Amino acid sequence: MRTEDLVSWLAAELQSDRFRDYCPNGLQVEGRPVIRHIIAGVTASEAIIRHAISVGADTLLVHHGWFWKNEDPRVRGIRRTRLALALGHDLNLLAYHLPLDAHPVLGNNAQLARVLGITPNRVDGKPEQTGSDGLIWIGQAEGIRTVGALGDRIAQRLQRPPLVVGDPNQPVSRIAWCTGAAQGMLQDAIDAGADAYITGEVSEPTVHLARESRVGFVAAGHHATERYGVQALGEAIAARFGVRVDFVDINNPV
Repeated sequence: MRTEDLVSWLAAELQSDRFRDYCPNGLQVEGRPVIRHIIAGVTASEAIIRHAISVGADTLLVHHGWFWKNEDPRVRGIRRTRLALALGHDLNLLAYHLPLDAHPVLGNNAQLARVLGITPNRVDGKPEQTGSDGLIWIGQAEGIRTVGALGDRIAQRLQRPPLVVGDPNQPVSRIAWCTGAAQGMLQDAIDAGADAYITGEVSEPTVHLARESRVGFVAAGHHATERYGVQALGEAIAARFGVRVDFVDINNPV
């Protein structure tokens, strides 16, 4: 398929133009004009670039791309190495940050809910959302009644132990979640009446806010909570366009 056709379809499907993001969404590095083999992953690291080159892929599809706001824009060191590899092998780099978090079916929040067995509440047929751009989702998990049980399920489903703040015996019914580094949105979840909040990372003030608000807080891993959206997006691309898409998980403990 033509690269420009995939870029156009992704822009429409993910509604990327409606987000005020921290990075450009879409085609960040232009490579070959025809796409035959896509490597999908969470982050456009040197490791995944080298993997794509080793298997002869022509396109990278990621959640965390490049050119973030407030970064040093100079092409030196790590940035030079990554760009040299991509440009030297004519690789396309497609990256979708907030648009991929928010998509109602393929997005990170939707896919994490599927993996964890959380059913989003529905408002007028859409997931119940709160916070900036509606990035926090709210729902319930059948069989989960306490903060401790929620932490145990997350450990089992994501195959890594989360950091859990709160009384393990505290009752849980209304769960809020936002994948990645959304610990700063805990107050939004509290204001929406959540009694537990799941995200990827934690910061020092988050612990005190969770304790003093008596809201269970779970930091399940930035990478671990955001593995599933790009997989779902890759599968959708493969089904629609008939191109090969392989997901590669470059593990990250954070």
